[in-house]
Amino acid sequence: MSTFDLDKLSRQLEPKSQGIPPLDKWNPEFCGDMDMRIARDGTWFHEGSPIKRKAMVKMFSRILWQENGAYFLKTPVEKVGILVDDLPFLLIGLEVVEGEYGSELHFTSSTDDNIVAGPDHALVVTENSTTGEPEPSLEIRFGMFGRLHRNVFYQLVELGMAEPCAEGGEELVVYSRGKRFSLGRL
Repeated sequence: MSTFDLDKLSRQLEPKSQGIPPLDKWNPEFCGDMDMRIARDGTWFHEGSPIKRKAMVKMFSRILWQENGAYFLKTPVEKVGILVDDLPFLLIGLEVVEGEYGSELHFTSSTDDNIVAGPDHALVVTENSTTGEPEPSLEIRFGMFGRLHRNVFYQLVELGMAEPCAEGGEELVVYSRGKRFSLGRL
């Protein structure tokens, strides 16, 4: 495990703005792994204990980075590995807004990200290989995805329309920013 100092990092990152830093332009050295984990339900843990300060979780989520299936917290000078049980973000809210290209699906994450599904933010539904249940996700940033909370997925299903699919039969679809997203075959 790394000797990475969580308190020092949080002081360095005291947010001057709420935006996402240019992580794609930073190339720090890997400093080792940290005892930090993001659970499937979106809870962040440090050394086995939940991080209870939402502002701190939000701040860390802004410097989250993925490379080759591994997750890191990344600053201009350090990069430390963390564990992610499923996907690093949890989408807990959905609002339908009429926009320039018709309906827009506006999602809110548990870390206060606001993402609109569309050409730059794909909505993907895969099937869990063990349970066969749908596993919906939305692209958030830098190739990372967030899991849709079950209630948010149910809202999408209610908005869905049955349309023919290329392979025959029908599928349930939604549209956002003019892009068609399949929620699964019927």
